Amino acid sequence: MSHILLRHRDIPDINKLDVYLANGGFSAFRKVVTGMDKQAVVDEVKKSGLRGRGGAGFPTGLKWSFIDNNSWPHYVVANADESEPGTFKDREIMEQNPFQFLEGVAIASYAVGANAAYVYLRGEFWQQAHFLDECIAEMEKAGFLGDNLFDTDYSLRIYTHLGAGAYICGEETALLESLEGKRGQPRLRPPFPPSVGLYGKPTIVNNVETLTNVPPIIERGADWYRTFGTEKSPGVKIFSLSGNVEKPGNYELPLGTTFRELIFTHGGGIPNGRGVKAIMPAGASSSVIVATDEALDTPMDYEQVQNVGSVLGSASVIVIDDSYSMEWVVNKTLHFFKHESCGKCTPCREGTYWMLNISNRIHQGRGSAQDVDLLYDVAKQIQSKCLCALGEFSTMAVVTGIERFRTDFDSQGQSTPAEG
Repeated sequence: MSHILLRHRDIPDINKLDVYLANGGFSAFRKVVTGMDKQAVVDEVKKSGLRGRGGAGFPTGLKWSFIDNNSWPHYVVANADESEPGTFKDREIMEQNPFQFLEGVAIASYAVGANAAYVYLRGEFWQQAHFLDECIAEMEKAGFLGDNLFDTDYSLRIYTHLGAGAYICGEETALLESLEGKRGQPRLRPPFPPSVGLYGKPTIVNNVETLTNVPPIIERGADWYRTFGTEKSPGVKIFSLSGNVEKPGNYELPLGTTFRELIFTHGGGIPNGRGVKAIMPAGASSSVIVATDEALDTPMDYEQVQNVGSVLGSASVIVIDDSYSMEWVVNKTLHFFKHESCGKCTPCREGTYWMLNISNRIHQGRGSAQDVDLLYDVAKQIQSKCLCALGEFSTMAVVTGIERFRTDFDSQGQSTPAEG
């Protein structure tokens, strides 16, 4: 099938405005501004079943419908932070199909009555931010941004904003804090951003991939979009495949495609003919799946991945072959989460420190079976006690790694007495 999101793979130079326009670009935005009321746009996105592609999988149209119409102005913020290890889909969209993404931002802005939208990019994406600034300038010159668009009373401007390289700013309220010029730390919720968001005003925050789905949904209709994917998880998804595979990369496939098809048909299988030991379907934040035949044949959607003890998340699928110890994998993830904890809440700040401390002891061969139990207990005590999801994410690989691959930890620690 032809690509819906990664259209540059079918249409060369679609990241140039004239090529994008020649292939139907901005017709969906013109359609909503000149011929649809705001509620009709929200209803069409609701009907499509589009769910957030940043990890949470929350229904997009439903989120838009939560916007508080008793408080103004409204804002739309595109989350382009993309800091999850193993996730690299949004970067490809912004570099190679930027105008479809920006058209999605524009349609979302119209749908919720926003006249200003922001694209928040991770600090390392300065080249992508510069390129998006050029694209936005071209849109303004061509009359797709600015005042009185398409001879109506609707006006819109889009701005880019660079973070400073903090993983926590992928969390929507920490992102808003950073966008306001404050330290990037999560807010207590409720209130949620559709009620109290950027500058204390109603704000919709959506992921880059989510917004890139919107123009084709408006152009071709919700019923067309539902011909892809499954009943509860409609549409296509970009799967970022990495780890021990022959052909890592981004693959745009219908939701419900199996792990086996992604890894072996599209990813070319495992190097050196090794076996698959485990799968992390949502990057470093994942619960680790044991790669049984049942797991490999599980459809990748928001419902069925849960049946094998994990979640789809942002679909950043990391493949681990049988040459790796899960103890090594867990130690790697803990280095990341301990470094990236913002320190605002005690369970995450202290918990990630102690998990890494214990994990290092095991990894260096100085641990014991009691240390493995202690690591598990610390992780369990962090769960459901943190201000945002980062603390919870930091425990996913630890808890499931020990539960499902205990021998990898025991063989590393042997019976050496615990120290420190």
